[in-house]
Amino acid sequence: YVDNRMDRDGTLARNIVLAPSIIGENVIAYYDKVVAYEPDVVLTDFDSFAYLFAKRHGLPVVSIDNQQIISRCKHPAEIKKGVKVDYQMTKAFVRAKLPFCDHYVITTFFEPTVRKKFRATTTLVPPILREPMLDAKERARPGEHVLVYQTSSSDTSLLPTLGKLREHKFVVYGMKRPDQRGSGASRPSARNCVVKDFSEEGFVNDLATARAVVCNGGLSLIGEALYLGKPIFSVPVRNQFEQVMNARYLEELGYGLAGEAIEPDVLRLFLGESEKYAARVAKHKQRGNERLFEVVDGLLKKIAKARAR
Repeated sequence: YVDNRMDRDGTLARNIVLAPSIIGENVIAYYDKVVAYEPDVVLTDFDSFAYLFAKRHGLPVVSIDNQQIISRCKHPAEIKKGVKVDYQMTKAFVRAKLPFCDHYVITTFFEPTVRKKFRATTTLVPPILREPMLDAKERARPGEHVLVYQTSSSDTSLLPTLGKLREHKFVVYGMKRPDQRGSGASRPSARNCVVKDFSEEGFVNDLATARAVVCNGGLSLIGEALYLGKPIFSVPVRNQFEQVMNARYLEELGYGLAGEAIEPDVLRLFLGESEKYAARVAKHKQRGNERLFEVVDGLLKKIAKARAR
């Protein structure tokens, strides 16, 4: 990521450089762990190695991820407006990566229509939640601060921008710098910001007690924030269609706003109406990971029954 944009060329070059070592590690794992384990079925989280292992050994394979929603569901024109090239490229990549799985379990906070030809092998479930997030549900409440999670540490404009909203307090993660509070003439724009290194306990607590969340368009944090009842201002990484899609559906559902950048006036507008968005988020229902477990248990029973014949 560079300046909140996915660098396609840089990503490709980095993967080419890292590919030999990654393949080597997978080969070692293949012989040391997986073959000896002799699995009966493979669950893959958009991982090619697990998928290819299943196909090589004739095993049933179940995909559990959020990316498949791009290719296996229909999306209205307003979701794809202005990003059709990114949409087509991403859809082609997703379809090619894990074709012909026995079933696709898709994690999502929105529910588009599954394409007719994929309905028999596709199930939508709510986002997967970590145990600490499940535990935080009971103590979640709207506090005074806004939690900000920044994926790109190269964005030097974030703190000055937040500093312009002096009437609000921000707790910022993802900047890769120690816990600090701006002070004095050197950083007057960050007086209302606390910048923290990531720790799971601290992050979960800050999320549970936030009044709202500012983040990119990644599903994990969006799913966690919605589960804990937080309205969201989402600024998706450019050239990353999945994030753009998540942000636009988020706005369409009334759970928050989607923006191309963190601009003071737009952020102030969002925070001024955060209670309205929070009321909509409160209607979002999810029973932890229960639906996911029900679906996976049902698929495993179906696979076991077929193997017993």
